[in-house]
Amino acid sequence: MFRYEFGVVEWLWDLEAIRVNMPGSGERKFSGSYDEVVAVLSELGGQGWDVATCAANGNWLFWTLRRQR
Repeated sequence: MFRYEFGVVEWLWDLEAIRVNMPGSGERKFSGSYDEVVAVLSELGGQGWDVATCAANGNWLFWTLRRQR
């Protein structure tokens, strides 16, 4: 049976505000546009995280990430 842990990444692109919440760590905030979002998602992908879902509305993108434990 698979077990997963979950985290989230949120991006408000017009404000260039990126927020990352992962298990066992405090909220991390970054400033940036497309390049920085790609860098954050790539870093997390290197740690074994996959995008489980993505939601978008207006100026907002929200990714739910998961990693098998």
